Amino acid sequence: MDNKQIVITRFGGPDVLAIQSSALPEPQAGEVLVKVAFAGVNPIDVKTRAGLGWAAAQNKDNLPWVPGYDISGSVVKVGEGVSALQPGANVAGFIGFPLRGGGYSQYVCVPQSELSVVPDAVTLEAAAVLPLAGQTAAQALSKAEVKEGERVLILAGAGGVGHLAVQIAIAAKAEVYTTCSEGNLDYLATLGAHAINYNFEPVSQRLQDVDVLIDLVGGDAALDALKCLSDDARVVTVPTLSAELICEKAKLLGFNATGMLVDPNPQQLDTMLYMVSVGLLKTEIQHVYPLTEAAQAHIQLESGHTRGKVLLDMQC
Repeated sequence: MDNKQIVITRFGGPDVLAIQSSALPEPQAGEVLVKVAFAGVNPIDVKTRAGLGWAAAQNKDNLPWVPGYDISGSVVKVGEGVSALQPGANVAGFIGFPLRGGGYSQYVCVPQSELSVVPDAVTLEAAAVLPLAGQTAAQALSKAEVKEGERVLILAGAGGVGHLAVQIAIAAKAEVYTTCSEGNLDYLATLGAHAINYNFEPVSQRLQDVDVLIDLVGGDAALDALKCLSDDARVVTVPTLSAELICEKAKLLGFNATGMLVDPNPQQLDTMLYMVSVGLLKTEIQHVYPLTEAAQAHIQLESGHTRGKVLLDMQC
């Protein structure tokens, strides 16, 4: 039986993605074989495919390389010493980060320690939205030490990380402001945020006295957002390519600023899966592409206009 995988054949545009077939992997001790239903597509996948960032630098001699860190699916086989998971269990995980990857596969072996059980009330699509994006959102807000009643500005609130960060910040009883394009103003209002159309004017013209900035955009938009902050504000910036620049500028202005690299935490994913199962967190999916259209999924993500997440259906 073949295992189809999407690989980066060389660094470049979306056309460097190809489908290759490999033998079905065999789970080692402590691992399970997962039949992947959905793989999440994340900005880091696009960045790595283009040859940018740390994962690309580390894997440049390992091409073709299978990207993907978000999966949901079902356990088909367990390796020696695996007791927590049985064949048939629905699972999701933030896997192989940052060097192993492997999520863009129909079947993948994963240490059981990297997986969470998906509750019956949560679809496998919703479960695939959460691992990387949800943990990035939760860890950014935690790093910023967001407190009840604080004014929090989240740049790009409609995106994969953003739509979850907005909801988690609102659950923490913060007053949440966010930037988006006109088409997402109503959507973000339904999540409980004050949404600002960045195409209309820079956010610094509309907002001041912000306590916390969660920057999911980087570059000029982030530099402009620094003008909205009150004295002693905290800044957490997520895009790694501009993190140094943003932190430097923020510190010059007297703010406490830090970049962040998300750290896989299955317990945190358990919590988010529970929140989805009881309706406390809503996942948004822009589009599910068949695995044969992985290049289209990358093009959609690069457009900068994705509401929620883009997924790959790995079984079609």
